Amino acid sequence: MFVGGTHLLTLPRGRPHPNGKYDQVVDYRHVIHSLRRKPMALLNLVYRDRLFPREGYRRAFDRLRERLPDKKACRIMVDLLALAHERGCEAEFADQLTADLDAGRLPELNRLRAHFAPDPAHLPNVVVQLAPLATYECLIGTAETGGAA
Repeated sequence: MFVGGTHLLTLPRGRPHPNGKYDQVVDYRHVIHSLRRKPMALLNLVYRDRLFPREGYRRAFDRLRERLPDKKACRIMVDLLALAHERGCEAEFADQLTADLDAGRLPELNRLRAHFAPDPAHLPNVVVQLAPLATYECLIGTAETGGAA
């Protein structure tokens, strides 16, 4: 994708197999909002394995399905994908999931939310100063007399 002459993005392309079928190229960020409304759709999704951005996510879903009911496993996995998308930490998140799985733990959503939360020390302090209303009264007065603002 280009804007003018500036290259912005290159997306992978699904190539045909010898049997004539095309390879699916799926970006979870494009479907995460729909999955949040219906997380059980993840269970029987035809391109589910292509949906996971990294191996750690697929392993996490497999482990969740082994230890939890399908409904809860799908809900947690969709929430994990949404968290990675919202916080923009897909690779680091996958590393954390892999570390949890290697330690024999299931991913804990609340702990991961706290770990990947924005640091309050780095958030900007925004101060909004409102203009005094008398300034606007002045503008109304010039409009009534026919002057330009």
